[in-house]
Amino acid sequence: MRGRPRAAANERGIAALEFVLMLPFVLMVMFGIVDVSLLLCDKAVITNAAGEAARQGVVLSVPRASGSSIQAVAVSYAQNSLITGGTATTPSVDVVPSGGCPSTGTGNTLQVTVTYTYRGLVLGSALSALAGPVTITAAAVKYCE
Repeated sequence: MRGRPRAAANERGIAALEFVLMLPFVLMVMFGIVDVSLLLCDKAVITNAAGEAARQGVVLSVPRASGSSIQAVAVSYAQNSLITGGTATTPSVDVVPSGGCPSTGTGNTLQVTVTYTYRGLVLGSALSALAGPVTITAAAVKYCE
């Protein structure tokens, strides 16, 4: 009878040791899942920002949307929807052709490219210091009306 209480106490100690050894790995996986989810969410926001800006640029209006107004649409959309880890970085927007859709004729294309640097929220910020930040790029090409 004396052997049983000691065996149970030893088993509790082993379980506590296993928990202590596995906890950092489990937390790293959980925080990694959170960071990758935020990265994918920001990728969707950047893709939508490029699409909205391209749509704004190709819609027939008088006067035509300029390159700077197309860029403003993309930056505004992105800044209102991006999930950042404290320091928000402004995405860069490239419009080709730089002046927007030409006023003569249809069939020309307008390309809007949005680039954003994701720095991470939890593990991403630590890994960004080692491997560099992750750059997210999205492009939208539409025909001018």
